[in-house]
Amino acid sequence: MSRFANRRTALTALAVAGALALSACGGGGSPAAKGEDKPVDSLKFYNDKGGWKDAFVQVGAASKKDAGVGIEPVGYSDSNAYTAFIRSSFRTKEKADLFTWHTGKELEDLVDQNLVAETTDQWTKAVADGNIPAALKPYFTYDDKQYCVPLNAGYWVMYYNKAVFKKAGITATPKTWPELLAVADKVKAAGVKPFYQTNILFSFVWFETLLAGKDPDLYDALATGKAKYTDPGVVEVMNDWKKMIEAGLFSDPGSKTEPQSQLKNGDVGMINFGTWFSGSLNTLKMKAGTDYDFFVIPNVNAALPKTSMIFETGPVCSAAKGEHSSTVTKWNDWWVSPQAQTAWANARGDLSFNPKAEVKDPSLASLNKDVGGEGYRLINRWFEATPVPVATKALEVFGAFVTKPGDPMPGLQKIQAEADEYWAKQK
Repeated sequence: MSRFANRRTALTALAVAGALALSACGGGGSPAAKGEDKPVDSLKFYNDKGGWKDAFVQVGAASKKDAGVGIEPVGYSDSNAYTAFIRSSFRTKEKADLFTWHTGKELEDLVDQNLVAETTDQWTKAVADGNIPAALKPYFTYDDKQYCVPLNAGYWVMYYNKAVFKKAGITATPKTWPELLAVADKVKAAGVKPFYQTNILFSFVWFETLLAGKDPDLYDALATGKAKYTDPGVVEVMNDWKKMIEAGLFSDPGSKTEPQSQLKNGDVGMINFGTWFSGSLNTLKMKAGTDYDFFVIPNVNAALPKTSMIFETGPVCSAAKGEHSSTVTKWNDWWVSPQAQTAWANARGDLSFNPKAEVKDPSLASLNKDVGGEGYRLINRWFEATPVPVATKALEVFGAFVTKPGDPMPGLQKIQAEADEYWAKQK
């Protein structure tokens, strides 16, 4: 098994509410075997998803009813403060029962210090039962052992305003890249910017979409330092991106209006985002299937054998030597079940990592089942796959590029210089 896919944490100052995905983890360190375990009927659930409090409360009520164990959500909206709290909590007697974290290097660091409970047995059973797709397992694996289980898996699709599509005379969603560009041209002709784009945190979205859809092997090699940002394939993708920007296919990257409002208002026709975006649209009283819908983004390269599907996932973990390990295990056993994931997905207006969850939104439910099939190649989101210092420099470069596109090579050279320095230290 591979080590955790390199993942960056919140990129602190750039953190945007609702962007990231979560996961859940169970106790495997067994302090109970040492007589230290103290069963309780409620667990504190520390998280950096302050905006998801209502969903956590609903899930806590469901787990109390179904498993006899409730949760008390303790949410943080400031990423720096949350990270500092969790790291310091391991030095106290009252360690976090459950806490959200990140896959990749951030989780690897905690595992190296023996701070996180192992969940190998839970993973083995959950995969065998069909409650967690095996494709997610590598992202929670370190030295052939698993730590934490997913709270959600967000898949990146193209959301669109149905009224805008009707106005533009679009009667079918695109199935190929040329068809997608043709749809964009029709939206533009109708007086609407086809695609949403931003020069802050999510400035990476179209880079990952174009590269993963054109050469997913190069994408993966870039994430692991086996390819360079200055390689011809990457330069080609940047130039493709530049042509789309210059063709007027994107919205103002400096706009301060939230993307969900831009889609609702018809300022943009389409937004390339994770499935968690459904919840954001629902809060604006947009109705799925009536006011908006989404479609799977086709590959740029039609010759690829599988559709590249960008996804994101993240863990909720428990301390390796927590006081309430047996209760944590009990809660997590419930957590991965279809019953629990049905409650969680519908509380958030999203899909679930569990393909058996009964998601109310028909489009999300269909996607939830399809992505576990043979037709998709799951691609770890660039945000998680890229080492922190490389991602920090790249976001700076991408933000400048979408604001004022030009020759991409100088910016790519800056990113690669950061990558060279990072990977030299890993050898």
